Amino acid sequence: MKALRNYLNKIKPNFEDGGKLHAFRSVYEGFEAFLYVSNDTSKSGTNIHDAIDSKRIMSIVVIALLPALFFGMYNVGYQHFIHTTGIGSFWEMFGYGFLAILPKLIVSYVVGLGIEFVVAQWKKEEIQEGYLVSGILIPLIVPVDCPLWIMAVAVAFAVIFAKEVFGGTGMNVFNVAIVARAFMFLAYPAKMSGDAVWVSGGSICGIGNGVDGLTAATSLGIASTTVNPNGYVPFSWDMVTGLIPGSIGETSVIAILIGAIILLWTGIASWKTMLSVFVGGGLMAWIFNVIGPNTAMANMPWYEHLVLGGFCFGAVFMATDPVTSARTEKGKYIFGFLIGVMAIVIRVLNPGYPEGMMFAILLMNIFAPLIDYCVVQSNIKNREKRAIKSNF
Repeated sequence: MKALRNYLNKIKPNFEDGGKLHAFRSVYEGFEAFLYVSNDTSKSGTNIHDAIDSKRIMSIVVIALLPALFFGMYNVGYQHFIHTTGIGSFWEMFGYGFLAILPKLIVSYVVGLGIEFVVAQWKKEEIQEGYLVSGILIPLIVPVDCPLWIMAVAVAFAVIFAKEVFGGTGMNVFNVAIVARAFMFLAYPAKMSGDAVWVSGGSICGIGNGVDGLTAATSLGIASTTVNPNGYVPFSWDMVTGLIPGSIGETSVIAILIGAIILLWTGIASWKTMLSVFVGGGLMAWIFNVIGPNTAMANMPWYEHLVLGGFCFGAVFMATDPVTSARTEKGKYIFGFLIGVMAIVIRVLNPGYPEGMMFAILLMNIFAPLIDYCVVQSNIKNREKRAIKSNF
């Protein structure tokens, strides 16, 4: 590592003002910051120093996402093989999924980080680490057959209009990954919904068999389209393990649980927000079970709502985003609870969009500052009342 440090110090003058590679200064600084803790110190003002910085926070979140990513790779291959030949080894299934997902990861990072590099250089600032997480989140929340060009357009839209226009990492109002997902769904609904997008039908590098017109509906998709009030798919443990059609990283509750444990153990995510999402979603689903409309989605058991679609993934990795969620302690309870409630309301009352988690989080991103404001004002009034009482 010392040799690498010496090499970086040697080439650093080339990237500073007046150097022959000064146009790539932000690229160098971003790479250096990724490898080493900066020696720069604050020049003015009062600053709080912590043992963890944004780079390490993003790195831990990426590590927490790896179980969902690796399982998604396996499940993509698994779904392909069981819908075609029905025969395939573990490594064939995993290899098929790896080759199917890898291009999406590459496109996401190349487009997103490319825009980050350009903006950082234009603003003469260092590259921000925020997209390290968004870059892996976006491929995990899309169907396996989502065209790469659509993803590239959505990533560019989200990075520019949901992040950079607000000032970059830490300033954005909306979760960047969810904005990309919403853009794809609203602009290209045929490529993001229906039965034909959840299972890859083509052969990849000689792995698997090419099948035209391969379809496989998700459990939520079946419940939203059936006219039978009890036509939802009965609960099965495949819904927990994740061996069902769905977005790449959203199907396995177990893989998401591992990620949740990592985030909670390291203190990155708030258990208050996370728990409140499940409480709100479970309560609202139970209410619909009791007094809701006589539809399959309303009659679906509350616990089944929590394990299907992107509910778990959204509760663990999206709702807990420290930038776009509520920051006060009481506000976290309110924020998470309302996300869970709204997700189920959208699922049950809007048959055209059986998911619900994405729009619920986007909606609550808007109200997160208001929730914090109300909590703070309430605390101020309570302190004033206590101060008045103490004077008497």
